[in-house]
Amino acid sequence: MEKLMGRPLTRRSFIKGATTLGVGMTFMPGIVWGAEEKQLNVYNWDTYIGENTIAEFTKKTGIKVQYDLFANNEEMFAKLKEGNPGFDLIFPSDYMVETMVALNMLVPLDHGKIPNIKNIDPDPNFSNPAYSPGMQHAVPYMWGTVGIGYRKSKFKTPPTSWKVVLDSDAYKGKIALLADQRTTIGIALKYLGYKLNSTNPKEIDAARDLLIKQKPNIKSFAEDNGQDLLLSGECDVVMEWNGDIVQVMEEDDDIGYVVPNEGGVVWMDNMCIPVGAPHPGNAHAFINHILDAKTGADIANFIHYASPNAAARKYVLPADLKNPAIYPAASAITASEVIIDVGDNARLYDEAWVAVKAS
Repeated sequence: MEKLMGRPLTRRSFIKGATTLGVGMTFMPGIVWGAEEKQLNVYNWDTYIGENTIAEFTKKTGIKVQYDLFANNEEMFAKLKEGNPGFDLIFPSDYMVETMVALNMLVPLDHGKIPNIKNIDPDPNFSNPAYSPGMQHAVPYMWGTVGIGYRKSKFKTPPTSWKVVLDSDAYKGKIALLADQRTTIGIALKYLGYKLNSTNPKEIDAARDLLIKQKPNIKSFAEDNGQDLLLSGECDVVMEWNGDIVQVMEEDDDIGYVVPNEGGVVWMDNMCIPVGAPHPGNAHAFINHILDAKTGADIANFIHYASPNAAARKYVLPADLKNPAIYPAASAITASEVIIDVGDNARLYDEAWVAVKAS
């Protein structure tokens, strides 16, 4: 979801001013907090919390929350990599969880202190994510997808396969793919029947060749403007992050979104406790608070992102639940995968992408 930075309806940008949270935004790294005093130091994305989530937690527990913001995973990682300055709870994305676990930067979670963890959707993408098996170091917070944004008037029925963008000339010159090598090559792998995170050189080569063959039909490998190309009419069908398509759907009701039958990419943001957290007990309590069904729904209804909290969904706005750009069909999610670190095999993707771009 890195490409969503700066979009009005994404977690990377301010939907409303940060002051709507009603809490301070300036963190004092020099402070050393006492053991489990009534304090919690949270580090989260911009406007990525419910309007009353923090106030309700403080009212219920008496724990004061210091709430600080980061713009992207790399900023958060940089703040913590030389040692935790005092944060108790952080919200890294899937791939960053994997990186931080490998560097021993995250504390294993005590599920006994998080009874509401039972509310997490049992789908393995949520309950047993590849980047944190068994939710040992991370509990899913919000999620989304990469799928197909399309102009409804150009399709008799919604597209059901990646074929329309990867293996067809029906929309020649009106197609945009993401300029993101792991995502685009991964989706080509999915279309060909392989795993999103394949490390098989022959399979990655096959995905490369498919993209090279399709390249004459592609208008653009879009950095962060596939949704704009769709909105302007320059493209009729695009591979895009769901949050960007949600934005333009608000502006044009002729735009739709779908995750194809082959599945796509699922991204996940998570709640984690960093090593050195001064108040890990309070952090567990806050995680449990967020996983309460009504609290989880309040957050989802305020920020309009999909919740992994199955119990919360009966309280989520019906319009959001019915919006496939927020909640795709369950079968599509089951078929989708999270991008994970492939280690030294990343060079295979690098080489394939260079060949695609050079063709």
